[in-house]
Amino acid sequence: MQTLPQMDLIAKERDRLLQRTARVASLSFLTVSVICLSIPGAVATVTLFLCLPLYAVMAVVQFQMGNSRSLGWVIPSFIAGSIVILLVAGTPGGPTQAGLSAVAQLSSASLACLAIVLTTTLIRRIVLLVSFATVSSVTVISMEPFQTPVRTLALLVFGWILAALIGFWISSGVPQAVRRIASIGRAHRAERQASETEAQRRQGARLLHDTVLATLTLLAHSGVGVSAEAMRQQAGDDARLLRQLRLGATPTPQASGDYNLSAPVSETVLGTTLESVKQRFGRMGLEVSWHGTGQVLLPSDVLDAFLLALAECLENVRRHSGVTEAHVTITEDEKTVRAMITDSGVGFILDDVDSASLGFKESVVARLKEVGGQARLFSTPGSGTTVVLEVPR
Repeated sequence: MQTLPQMDLIAKERDRLLQRTARVASLSFLTVSVICLSIPGAVATVTLFLCLPLYAVMAVVQFQMGNSRSLGWVIPSFIAGSIVILLVAGTPGGPTQAGLSAVAQLSSASLACLAIVLTTTLIRRIVLLVSFATVSSVTVISMEPFQTPVRTLALLVFGWILAALIGFWISSGVPQAVRRIASIGRAHRAERQASETEAQRRQGARLLHDTVLATLTLLAHSGVGVSAEAMRQQAGDDARLLRQLRLGATPTPQASGDYNLSAPVSETVLGTTLESVKQRFGRMGLEVSWHGTGQVLLPSDVLDAFLLALAECLENVRRHSGVTEAHVTITEDEKTVRAMITDSGVGFILDDVDSASLGFKESVVARLKEVGGQARLFSTPGSGTTVVLEVPR
C-alpha cells in the first residue's frame, strides 16, 4: 500500500512528464504554423503582423506550461489561438492554402497538444471539453467559406483525440513504472538484508565455535591438560565476549579463539554504546532514532542492566509492533537517567499481557529492579507503545 508522500511524488513526476511532453509538441507545431503563415501571400501583410504578437504570447505561455502545473498557463493559449484563427479567416481576399495549413497546424495540432496536460483530474477534463468545443466552433465556422466543415472537424477531432490519448497513456504509465521500480528496490533491499543476515549467522557460528564451544568441549573432557585457573579465565573471557555481543559490539578476530574487544563498558560513555545497539538493530531491519543526551557515564552493572533492558524493548518493537522504526529519547537529571522507547505500531491492551510472560517481566522490569531502577509501560491498540526505563546514576 502506497503512502501519501509516495503518491504525491508519483503525481508530481507524472505531471512533470505531461507538462514537458505537451510543451515540446505544442511549440513544435506552433513553429510550423508560423512558418506556413509567413509564406508570402498566405495572408495579408496586416493580418500577419497582427498574428505574430499572438503567436509570441502562445509561445511564452506554452513554454511556461512546461514548468508549472497551473491552468493559468494553458487557457491563454486557447484564447490567443482562437483570435489568430479569426484574423486569418478575416484576411482581405481570404487565406491561401498556406494560410489554411497554418490554421490546421494551430487548431488541430499545437492547441490540441495542450490536451495532454488536461487529462489528470476532473476539473482539467472539463476544461479540456470546453476548450475543444470553443476552438472547434471558432475554426469550423470561420473556415467554412474556404473548406468543407466536415474536413475541418475531422482534423480537429483526430488531433485532439490523439493528444488526449497520449495524456491518458502517460498518466496511467508513470504510476505503473514507479511501482515497478519500487518493487525492484524492495526486492533488492530484501536480498541484501538476507545476505547480510546470512553473513552474520556464519560469523556468529564461527565465533561460537572459536570461543564458547571450545570451552564447553574442554569441560566435557573434564578440562584434561588445563588448569582450573585457566578454565576460569577462559570462561570469564567467553562471558565478557557474549556480553559485548548482546550490547551490539562487533568483535574482530585476531586468531582462532582470540578476539579484539572494545573497551570495557564501564569505561565507555553511554552514547558510544547506544550507537552499537542502534547498528545492531539496523542490521535486523529496525531503524532506531536517538534523541537527547548520550554523554552519560554509569557504573558498569547499571549500564549493563540499562542497555540490556533497552535492547529487549527494541527487540519487542521489532517482533511485535508491525513497524520498522522506533524512537529512543535519553534524558537525565542529577539522580536518574531515563530512556523512553516509542513506536507507532499496533499497540495492545495492557491487561491482555500474559502474566507468565518472562520477556518484559524478567528481561526488563526485574533486570532494572536489581540495580535500583524501574520500568513503566504504556500502550493503546492502534496507537503504538511507549516504555520508560529509569536507572540511578
